[in-house]
Amino acid sequence: MIKNFAQLETKMAGMTNKPTIVLAGAADELSLEALRLAEEKWGVGHILGGTAAEAVELIKQGKGNILMKGGLSTGELLKAVVDKEKGIGLGGLMSHLGAFQTPNYHKLMFVTDGGMVPNPDLEQKANILKNALVFLRSVGYEQPKVAALCAVETISDKMQETVDAAKLAERAKTGEFGECILEGPIAFDLAVSKKSAQLKGFASEITGETDLFIAPNIASGNILGKTLIYMGQAVMAGCVLGAKVPIVLVSRGATAEEKMASMALALAVE
Repeated sequence: MIKNFAQLETKMAGMTNKPTIVLAGAADELSLEALRLAEEKWGVGHILGGTAAEAVELIKQGKGNILMKGGLSTGELLKAVVDKEKGIGLGGLMSHLGAFQTPNYHKLMFVTDGGMVPNPDLEQKANILKNALVFLRSVGYEQPKVAALCAVETISDKMQETVDAAKLAERAKTGEFGECILEGPIAFDLAVSKKSAQLKGFASEITGETDLFIAPNIASGNILGKTLIYMGQAVMAGCVLGAKVPIVLVSRGATAEEKMASMALALAVE
């Protein structure tokens, strides 16, 4: 099981097939530095893909295995990715997975979806969950511990996310999502702190050990991720799942270290 980015990068060093990354958008300095380091450390090649549409076309032509966001907006890249005629979607739901390494938690925190689906309904949340679980199992999580995040632990018709979280938990118990332990509705403090759960008298199999955090909507997922970065000293890696190839997707302001970690995350999927 991958618990930190160092272990993830070690996994990359052992790759036998050396993929090629296509960079979409302006070749900014930090992206070029990350690509240079990836080639040096892992033998990964790269192509400067030009515009989002041009980069996506290179992927369709089989000239690259990973798509990476360069100096362009997320919306511009995703518009080219999801284009029904020229894009690289598979017909299902694409979702964003963020991995956060913070000194305040003892292992990686995976957060989804803070970058793709604005207000997912129950079925979309189920598909977002499935995308993330496929990835987690690919890096050694045999039984991921999942929190369907909400503001409270009680079910309320006035808070649809609590209803959805409870239904996801019920479906998980039937085995619909494979081997995992999913609890919800559950607040963030209970998901990450055994002490908090004890103080509140909350019985849980995942508290303090949660691997995957399912956000109720894109706003909460995005806010959680940026809070971890700016207030929790976290390093983030991010990629989009559910397309023909993994997509490296982080902020244009991300450091070369974060871009490297995101490449490793996407390459682990590949």
